[in-house]
Amino acid sequence: MQVAATLPATGVHFFPTRRASFKCNGYSSPLKPITRASSINAQSLKTIAPQTTATEMTKKHLSNLEKLLQKEAKPEPVIQKQGKTGDNRGKQEKKTEENRGRNLLEGLNLSRIWPEMKEAEEMSPRHLIRLHRMLSSKSMEYSPRNNLGSRWKEYHGCKDWLGLLDPLDENLRRELVRYGEFIQAAYHCFHSDPATSANDNAHVARDVSLPDRSYKVTKSLYATSSIGLPKWVDDVAPDLGWMTQRSSWIGYVAVCDNKAEIQRMGRRDIVIALRGTATCLEWGENLRDVLVQMPGENELVDAQPKVECGFLSLYKTGGAKIPSLAESVVNEVKRLVEMYKGESLSITVTGHSLGAALALLVADDISTCSPNAPPVAVFSFGGPRVGNKGFVNRLESKNVKVLRIVNKQDVITKVPGMFVSEAIDKKLRDTRASGVLNLLDNTMPWAYSHVGTELRVDTTKSPFLKPDADVACCHDLEAYLHLVDGYLGSNESFRPNAKRSLAKLLNEQGANIKKLYKGKGLSSLNLNREFSFPRPSCLPSPSVLPSPSS
Repeated sequence: MQVAATLPATGVHFFPTRRASFKCNGYSSPLKPITRASSINAQSLKTIAPQTTATEMTKKHLSNLEKLLQKEAKPEPVIQKQGKTGDNRGKQEKKTEENRGRNLLEGLNLSRIWPEMKEAEEMSPRHLIRLHRMLSSKSMEYSPRNNLGSRWKEYHGCKDWLGLLDPLDENLRRELVRYGEFIQAAYHCFHSDPATSANDNAHVARDVSLPDRSYKVTKSLYATSSIGLPKWVDDVAPDLGWMTQRSSWIGYVAVCDNKAEIQRMGRRDIVIALRGTATCLEWGENLRDVLVQMPGENELVDAQPKVECGFLSLYKTGGAKIPSLAESVVNEVKRLVEMYKGESLSITVTGHSLGAALALLVADDISTCSPNAPPVAVFSFGGPRVGNKGFVNRLESKNVKVLRIVNKQDVITKVPGMFVSEAIDKKLRDTRASGVLNLLDNTMPWAYSHVGTELRVDTTKSPFLKPDADVACCHDLEAYLHLVDGYLGSNESFRPNAKRSLAKLLNEQGANIKKLYKGKGLSSLNLNREFSFPRPSCLPSPSVLPSPSS
């Protein structure tokens, strides 16, 4: 029924049409490039218009807006309590002012008008100041460094870190980052002088810039490859001789000699830090991924321990004047254990990538090198698989505790061997298929298994790294430490109060940092000057890969 169409409109003359008015009544916006009085006439507007083009007006408008956004917030005046009515009124006025400003900025849509203002739109001044502070090397802060006291054995793995990983204990987080920085010191020491000459004395420790001054270096460690390159390679590229040398400096042994730190940790700690792959021959050894029997094992025994051929070669091979890594580390540990006999001792082996693999072989040897060997723990970052199930059982029988820090996106932690997760393998071994798997462990040359307890971090949870970061970034040691520092738990977001400096990460993995944090707002911070570490000229370690822009 169309009733409305048949009824005449009445009373329309009582509501005459009025012209819309948008006068500001004397209010002048701080965003306007030219302040106008409310009584300005049309003639003055005609005079101004030809002198100022639309482009110039837009630039002035955006310039004033940028100044307004970068202006420091003024302290709010202290309001005395006047009862509930006064408090509610003050909160309501403050909320109204915030909404007014937010609606104003959202309505401008600056990124569409002026593309150069997109970064300023996305990053607030407060966020920018906080980022400047995090990117400053002088503001590096850590998790609380509490007294471990009588609980040091738990943090060293006596209970396989039960109840400390998810959520991650703040004391354990601090210890993991600290041991990771011992590895970084090994990287920096090697790249500052990578060449190993015939006159080098393996018995003299190199000068290593340790992150913790409570420790002192007592021994330099070298790894020697059993393979070599033709001599003509050195003739073609004589300046890159260190890339083809068979023996290379790979790490060090250090011991804590500070009484206050010994009291805080509850024992005297011996650290063995090993870097990752850096030379051509080390890369070549990594590719020798066939399992071989460990020396001294009986071939007739089922589930015999086997390890990767290349890793065992680097560990057991000695040079012309340089002892093998196995001989050097065992002799030094024996000497230190005898020197500090009667004290409470611990041995912590830490490594990244290749160093993480060699750390397991080191721990296997030193756990039984002396009658009263102290407890041995391994903290590995981005480590590959090293041996088969028999090797895992061998380490467990020696009470070697292993904590593997693994990045979910790091492919290095999934090789060598078949791409089968440890969780699936464990489930299959609890079924009738366990007999078939045990048979494969003894016969297949690629039946690898991971060792120990796993702490899994995730690149996509970092608010600074791109979710599709490349392979080098996902395996980078500094990226690992960044993720560990922000890790709270498997179902938790990134730690909001993580304050580890981002300068190293931005300097080494700039291509994998979100564009938001690489804007012109950070151009005043000279990162190359604050963190200028020596780097090799060819085939650097994944932990020191320069960004494409550097």
